[in-house]
Amino acid sequence: MISFRWAGVALALWGASSAMAAPAHTVTYDRYSLIVDGKPMYLWSGSFHYWRLPSPDLWLDVLQKMKAAGFNAVEIYFDWGYHSPRRGVYDFSGIRDVDRLLDMARDVGIYVIARPGPYINAETDAGGFPGWLVTTAGKPRSTSPEYTAAYREWMTQIDRIIARHQVTDGRGTVLLYQVENELYDESADTRRYMQDLEDKARADGITVPLTGNHNGNFVQGLGATDIPGHDSYPLDFDCTRPERWNAIYDFSAERRELTRTPLFFPEYQGGAFDVWGGPGYAACRALTGPAFERVFYESVMAAGSTMQNFYMTYGGINWGWLSSPGVYTSYDYGAAITASRQLTPKYDQQKLIGYMTRAVAPLARTDAIGTSVPDNRRLQVTARINPDDGTRFYFLRHAEAQDTSDDATHLKIVLNDRGETTIPEQPGTTIHIAGRDAKVLLADYRFGKQSLAYSTSELLTQLRLGTRDLAVFYGRHGEDGETVLRYPSEPKTRVLQGKVTTHWDAATHSLRLNYRHDGLARVAIDQGDTSLLLLVGDNEAAIRFWQLDTVDGPVLVRGPYLVRGAVRSGDTIALTGDTDQAGEVELFGLPDTRHVSWNGVPVDTVTTASASLLAHVDGPAPVSLPRLENWRVSDGAPEIAPTFDDSGWLTTDRTSSPNPYWNHRLPILDSDAYGFHHGNVWYRGHFRATGKEIGIRLSANMGVHLGNHGIFTAWLNGHFLGNNPSGAQQFAIDPAWLKKGGDNVTAVLVDNHGHLQEEHNGAFREPRGLLSATFANAATDIQWKIQGNLGGENLPDPMRGPFNAGGLYGERMGWQMPGFADAKWETTTLPHATDKPGVDWYRTTFRLDLPAGQDVPIALRIHDLASHHYRAIVFINGWQIGRYISDVGPQTDFELPSGLLNPHGNNTIAIAAWSTAHDGGLGEVSLVLQGNYRTSLVPNPPPFASDRLPATDLPDQGRHD
Repeated sequence: MISFRWAGVALALWGASSAMAAPAHTVTYDRYSLIVDGKPMYLWSGSFHYWRLPSPDLWLDVLQKMKAAGFNAVEIYFDWGYHSPRRGVYDFSGIRDVDRLLDMARDVGIYVIARPGPYINAETDAGGFPGWLVTTAGKPRSTSPEYTAAYREWMTQIDRIIARHQVTDGRGTVLLYQVENELYDESADTRRYMQDLEDKARADGITVPLTGNHNGNFVQGLGATDIPGHDSYPLDFDCTRPERWNAIYDFSAERRELTRTPLFFPEYQGGAFDVWGGPGYAACRALTGPAFERVFYESVMAAGSTMQNFYMTYGGINWGWLSSPGVYTSYDYGAAITASRQLTPKYDQQKLIGYMTRAVAPLARTDAIGTSVPDNRRLQVTARINPDDGTRFYFLRHAEAQDTSDDATHLKIVLNDRGETTIPEQPGTTIHIAGRDAKVLLADYRFGKQSLAYSTSELLTQLRLGTRDLAVFYGRHGEDGETVLRYPSEPKTRVLQGKVTTHWDAATHSLRLNYRHDGLARVAIDQGDTSLLLLVGDNEAAIRFWQLDTVDGPVLVRGPYLVRGAVRSGDTIALTGDTDQAGEVELFGLPDTRHVSWNGVPVDTVTTASASLLAHVDGPAPVSLPRLENWRVSDGAPEIAPTFDDSGWLTTDRTSSPNPYWNHRLPILDSDAYGFHHGNVWYRGHFRATGKEIGIRLSANMGVHLGNHGIFTAWLNGHFLGNNPSGAQQFAIDPAWLKKGGDNVTAVLVDNHGHLQEEHNGAFREPRGLLSATFANAATDIQWKIQGNLGGENLPDPMRGPFNAGGLYGERMGWQMPGFADAKWETTTLPHATDKPGVDWYRTTFRLDLPAGQDVPIALRIHDLASHHYRAIVFINGWQIGRYISDVGPQTDFELPSGLLNPHGNNTIAIAAWSTAHDGGLGEVSLVLQGNYRTSLVPNPPPFASDRLPATDLPDQGRHD
């Protein structure tokens, strides 16, 4: 057993007083599970990217929702590029304040699996590498001196934050630290690289176990992690056929091979990313829905895993230019919690399993055992046993995971006091397994003062409330259920609610209860000082339960949409949570609990026959959203005009680069070489025409891999040449357009869809922007100038950061900002069509006054009756929250996160619509109510640190008449 304990170095690093402020904890592990402070733990974790939710107040919302679902850990990538706009500059403030994030995790009471990279993948730009790394030399993810110097700079910055939040110093909840990400090459160099990363982490004060997700690599020898792991996405990422399932892979062999560590899944499929032109995230959520979760997640349990993390539990949004090529603005991922932070049936199912992993401690230590096959051979059962207390687990599903038939069976199980027993025992009843369903059944399990022989229902949770035990079992609606409990003598049994039959067997000292899962049944069982309240429901009843911890022990709450917290003070329990409608709140607490408050307001209660307190709480007040009217419009592409003044632009005069991917003509045109790493980029090429220029061949790279839809459009002396989405094309030139012997201008607008993710080959360095330009039938030279985002790597708006802005004229002039004066713009209505290729900007304002104490997710929708050839960039109060491509899709709704959206005041929408052909414009734009909840969540005012860009930077961006 390996142990990690906070050492004396803490005193030197953080100061004696802070190091001694809280007791240190131990994190150990063996071949079964993680062990925290000597207690084996089943790790039930979900992934969350703070950088895909640019509103820190909402981080708390997501973490509380995960905790409420039974997750005991959250897995977090830390995005290097998100924090470092240029070399040597690191920002951990505002929306990048990961200290605050980790404090939130501590306050919520959820462990953290830290994943700082340096490479993270995650369908994000360059896989998390910063834009400035593109222009450096050295092979990435290797021992190259240039790359090593860069990543050590990042690790120094992020490790000092992670280190002070570790479990092992008593001040935080960071439980594990992942080294690198999906590094599947075990060459001598990568082994040295992995070891260097581990040595750096330890030198930086990381004392928790180091983990990996390298699928069988770095298990032994140089560079080996403490706890290796597997990534598994059994249904892949094709959401176009959500009914399609693949077979289940059995990880039992991998489990048997591990002699010192648990079977760990740093990433198990929690959804799927979608691509430009894809079917949308509703299809991804259907593909990986509750049935998938039951069957596949429980199959991993059946193989003996006690460490599961699901990617993603909350996906969020690729706001700004965060995404890698291929994926669009939404990173909803079809996850359990939607991008708008709403709970789904997938969340409910994860809660059903998660509560069981928390309630049944023996699950953290099990060995495989043999068992009889079901009498229905279409089904299969896998059995495991805890070697310490004999608790047995039976995992039942169809033999073929894809099987959609409904089947019933009996099982032969082994009981400690009865030997082999066929269940259920009640004549005429069976265990039912619907198509694509699975169940985890318990036997020989002790909880509180109770002894469960077996149940054909699944356990949700169990807890002890004073002198009484409480247990919740559930099953699919209408199916038979049977639960058998052991007592020394016949107990007193009262059915408080529902239809339940009871049978006492004196020979086996067993009380058998039979029922159908229909709503919620309640049974009180008493014998001497042993008391049990047994609650048996169907799935719909089970998901309405919420278990929370207080200083005096756990409580159980039934009813509302969400319960976030419970605080006990004297004889009062203060509950906080959300309601989506008026309804009941039922509290099962300690016997001396007399009063309940909900979100700070006392509520009247009545005591039920179950000795619970029942109250009524209100739902949210109705909300209506304003119509988006009074639009203003302005031409946003003055760069097209030959008279545009580009004297302040950078000249593309570089003839060398450390980037090995530049293998085109000189001078270098790569936008990254000039510090423009994100968003659209303008090029203006000046040449002296000879009159022989009959055509021009333009080649560009926008990131056209993985089904992405980058594009460029070109003009010559103000005349539209055309567009190209594939990368290169020759455009015809009308001789009448040329000024023979004079200055001619080719203007090219290039859409950069992001840098490729790195797969150990340097692909993230693939150039972006123009690659070359040559004239047909003429050797005329072109002198190019380039302009991207305002300031390049020197950001005038550091609060919103490097991914927020691109190189459109309006962005450089601050047209996206709420403080921009647009009174002189023309008025218009939407939808608005245009036959003029180019860029138009649209702006409007609207006022919100949402009810206090309500969480109201709102989205902006762009709707077109027909597909037109344009792409739009959407800003709310200066924040770029959406990219829309009319003729590609699929995304039409763009979340407006609270914190960026002002719920009690004026808001500004700015949309840059780039018409790439003669049938462009902008469709109808409206606000959409995604949900409405009365909540205890109290977000702070939006972070509008500045409502305009610094005026001093504007003159360098070009003027037009």
